[in-house]
Amino acid sequence: MEAPIISVVTVVYNSEALIESTLQSVTNQTYTNVEYIVVDGGSTDATPHIINKYRNKIARYVSEPDHGIYDAMNKAIGLASGDFIVFINSGDRFSDDSVLEKIFSNPDACSADVVYGDTDITDENGNVIHSRRHRPPDHLTWKSFKRGMLVCHQSFIARRALVPKYDLNYRCAADFDWCVKILRKATKTHNSNLVISLFLEGGQTRKTIVPGLKERFKIMRHHYGLMSALFWNIILGVRFTWFVMRHRWF
Repeated sequence: MEAPIISVVTVVYNSEALIESTLQSVTNQTYTNVEYIVVDGGSTDATPHIINKYRNKIARYVSEPDHGIYDAMNKAIGLASGDFIVFINSGDRFSDDSVLEKIFSNPDACSADVVYGDTDITDENGNVIHSRRHRPPDHLTWKSFKRGMLVCHQSFIARRALVPKYDLNYRCAADFDWCVKILRKATKTHNSNLVISLFLEGGQTRKTIVPGLKERFKIMRHHYGLMSALFWNIILGVRFTWFVMRHRWF
């Protein structure tokens, strides 16, 4: 089977302290069929200068104002032409330089609609401090997300033909809705059994945790029904509280 083209997207805005490690993580991949797309929201710091250092390895680059991260990612979807798409935004990294090669050397990954894996959490120095609280299931379906976002957005590689635009009515949890919509159309998912991405601890996710949870409940109610959403949010709340009490982090 011919090696698929992977559209890797980085969305960034005023992130001079983090963008270079992300750029290196993508441009150093040993997998050669990568279409790298960078969408900058019109940064006013040194971000554009740093991006230009890697311009010869970037297939498409846009730098202009946008209406937030999901609007920027929608621009990237419109620019992408690969067989699969994955978002590795500023501050995120692939787990190692050969992870895409490891994944797509497997014919089952090449023929899947969604390829997924695990995520490790890093500190500001790039050191892995722990695994993500939610762990990917052996078999992923659209119903799996009733139990929370079991696969991190950065470790969710989707066949581009199935990818919708992000719903801009959601400001914090549009990625949750996006993943469920793709999984509802997917006929085959593949667990890579690898740590695919590294995610910086804290950041925007923690800053928007309360509005994000509200949006996630609304999304769950839309996809799974009110009673199912209520039931699973109670279960998730109890599990989350117990986890934080035991481990002192989330």
